[in-house]
Parts: sequence; C-alpha cells; structure tokens
Amino acid sequence: MRLNRFIATACAAALIACPAIALAQGDATTAPPAPAAPPAPPPLPSIPKVAGGADIYDTLKASGQFTILLKAVDQAGLAAVLQTYPNLTLFAPTDAAFNALPPDVLAKLTAANDTAANQLQQILKYHVINAQVDASKIRGAKGPVPTIEGGPVTIDGSNPDDMLVNNADIIQADIHTTNGGIINVIDKVLIPKDSPYLAELGAPPASPQ
Repeated sequence: MRLNRFIATACAAALIACPAIALAQGDATTAPPAPAAPPAPPPLPSIPKVAGGADIYDTLKASGQFTILLKAVDQAGLAAVLQTYPNLTLFAPTDAAFNALPPDVLAKLTAANDTAANQLQQILKYHVINAQVDASKIRGAKGPVPTIEGGPVTIDGSNPDDMLVNNADIIQADIHTTNGGIINVIDKVLIPKDSPYLAELGAPPASPQ
C-alpha cells in the first residue's frame, strides 16, 4: 500500500513537472534568432590591366579586351575620331559588357545596314566626352557631363570605392594615351535616353542632378 501510494505521488509530481519542462523548452526554441549579417556587395569585374598607347583606338586594339567595341567603332566610322582627336575621354565597355546585351539587340546594332550604323554611332558617341575626365575629376563629384552625342552622362564619384557613369561601374580608370586621350573601362554599355533601344534594354538613362 505504501509503495502504491509512493508511485502515485511520484507520477503526480512528474505530471506537474513535465508541462513546466516543456514550457521551458518551448521558450528556448522560440527565442528570436540573432540578426544575420548584411550580405557583402558583389566584387566588381576584374580585367587584365590596360596600358596606354599612342591614342585611344590603338590602346583598345593592343589590349585585346575590346574586340566588339572596336568592331562597332569601325562599323560606325569613328575610328579616325579616336585616333586623331586629342584630349578625348572614352568610357569603354569591355567585351563582357557587350555580351551582356540581349543577343537580338547586339545583332541589330551590328547589322550591316545604314539604320544600324546610325544607331550604333549614336550609342558610341554617348561614350565619348570632348574633355579629359580622369579619376581626379570624378571622385567626390556628382552630376551631368555632356557627351559628343549631345546628351549628358551622369558621373557619380560620391562613393570613393565605386565610381559610376550612369548605371555602369568604372572598373579601371585613368588609362592615358600619348595624345592626351583618357580611357575609363566600364562594365556596361551606356544607352542614351533618346535611343530606340533604351526601353528594350531596360537601361536607366542619365538623370542630371
């Protein structure tokens, strides 16, 4: 009888204790998790260092990283401009930047007809500034700069670790040529706001500040 009474008392105590244990465990499992660290920004694309040459055109050709840009420059009839005019600045998209365009758009731009050549020339001129614009003029600055196409690009050097032109990162700046030209390498093709390809590409135009 005493043993039965002892077992009954022990079971009752266990029933009382079990909810308390469960409640304590529940509290532990429902504690809010520690906040996750913010993701690191993706690294900028890297390219082999480009060395300056006699002029902008020859520098691009010697690099070997701008074959699509050079083909486009030849097709648009702008090779002589980049070779003979001093003190120009070119924001030069790499082959990877051109290959990031939708294939049908790139095919239209490089098609062998006058309409494509005119539209291609407009886009390429939008990458050229008739002045020397190096990193010393970009860092700490933000605002529109006119291009030889007529429309402005927006320079943004407010972040010292990431200089921008429109929505493109400048991945190598200050490639100086002998005749005073400057090449700033970028990771996207710039599209002027009046280009018929702007909506198709979904690229934001320059927005003067």
